[in-house]
Amino acid sequence: MGEREREMWFRSQLSVPPRLLPGESADGKPTSKSIRDVLVLNPGEVPGADPKIGPLACPLDVMPRSAAALVGFITTAHPALRDAAITASVDAVRARAASVLSEQPSGAVHAVSTTWTVPLPWFVMFDPTQRRLKLATRTAPERECSWRATMADARQRVAQAYELTASTFGEQGPAKVLEDTAGWLEHFDDNSAVELDYGGLVQLLDDEELTEDSSCEDVNAIVAALDAGDAEEVAERFDQLRDFWGHLAVRERFN
Repeated sequence: MGEREREMWFRSQLSVPPRLLPGESADGKPTSKSIRDVLVLNPGEVPGADPKIGPLACPLDVMPRSAAALVGFITTAHPALRDAAITASVDAVRARAASVLSEQPSGAVHAVSTTWTVPLPWFVMFDPTQRRLKLATRTAPERECSWRATMADARQRVAQAYELTASTFGEQGPAKVLEDTAGWLEHFDDNSAVELDYGGLVQLLDDEELTEDSSCEDVNAIVAALDAGDAEEVAERFDQLRDFWGHLAVRERFN
């Protein structure tokens, strides 16, 4: 998916005149190709899913996701970088992005992405034992680290984790991420599935780091420890998560 989207972005910038968003035509409407950009998944590849429900299709929502990312960029980027990357006025960019986001029919994009890291509360949606790990050369497209769950399982896990986290740490921080995640999951059909994929992170981690990564197990263990009132286990698991993801955070700062 990442390679396909990079290609779309490059094409948008090489067009004459350049497009503000990948996947849009000269008149600002989605191209027919971008509308048909979907990921298709066999329900038999989702633990606990009913194989009779038929193929599961995930629209990539390239334009609205790009619009959301663009808003984030102009909000957080250094002014010098922002001015070099975007020739249009900030107000015009915001207005264009808001227009695209308002046209999203379901009210939520089907794919949510982050760079350099994974919001740790996302891991509670999945059974740690269901990890899909495929080791190959770092540039190989089949290299993968991911988890899948049915929508029902993901919602139940998030609801339980939110109650424990909010009652322990308050409604900000991890609890806020869980609340937002629960709201996002509610936009989709009960027979849907949800996947967490490391994407390009598998190119930054070597085979040993991927194999020994226990992030999903650690996050779920923290939820269990909160339920059991085991503060020592919570602290130990947090330390493991900080060590692993802190390594990637250092790389982000130097790029």
